[in-house]
Amino acid sequence: MKKKIALVVVVLLILVVVALVFFRQTPFHYSGVAEAIAVDISARLNDTIAEILVQEGSPVTQGQVLARLTCDEANLKKEIAQTEFNRAAHLLKTTAGSQENYDLKKNQYDQAALQQSWCTLTSPLTGQVLYKYYEPQEFIGAGKKMLTVANLKELDVWVYVPYPELGNLSIGQEVKGYLPDADKYFMGHIIAINDQSEFTPKNVQTREERTRLVYGVKTRFENDADLTIKPGMTLETEFVK
Repeated sequence: MKKKIALVVVVLLILVVVALVFFRQTPFHYSGVAEAIAVDISARLNDTIAEILVQEGSPVTQGQVLARLTCDEANLKKEIAQTEFNRAAHLLKTTAGSQENYDLKKNQYDQAALQQSWCTLTSPLTGQVLYKYYEPQEFIGAGKKMLTVANLKELDVWVYVPYPELGNLSIGQEVKGYLPDADKYFMGHIIAINDQSEFTPKNVQTREERTRLVYGVKTRFENDADLTIKPGMTLETEFVK
């Protein structure tokens, strides 16, 4: 009888040890929504849009021309400034010119050339057009967004973890993500950990979880060649120890 009890105790101890090891090695699982690294492309001049060369969803490369403004006024200013600058440069070679006048006309020409360069809007990154806010022939004000482009090769996912688990996380740590919609795994890493706690965002499912204080952890994932991860998709993530 005593042997049986001892055997049962040993078995229970083994099960407890195995359970502790298992749970200690099990990564933390969280979910978050994929966010594209997006850039707004705005007009720098008050002008009419001559053409927009892309549509929503169009792939773009860095430096690619996306749109042009009519820029009749900017073109005229540059033409006048260039004529005056050329004249000042010619006069500087004679007694009729002065260095002060030359410098003034050169500065005016440089400013006019800079403004004319704003007539062409280019993509600052390689990615995809997310939104188009205007159409050709519409007037756009300086500072108004014309397009939004996003780098879909890398996407950010915010997850929220309780304080006791922060000690197991560090910047640069690998993160494994699972996309249920495509049944695929993706690798990423932690790029930021918030210093201050906050309430779990409202998009978390249960009320109990939403009222819990947590810390935001920003992770970044590499997309595949097919750009399977789309902004707004939910990734289930686990921190690799």
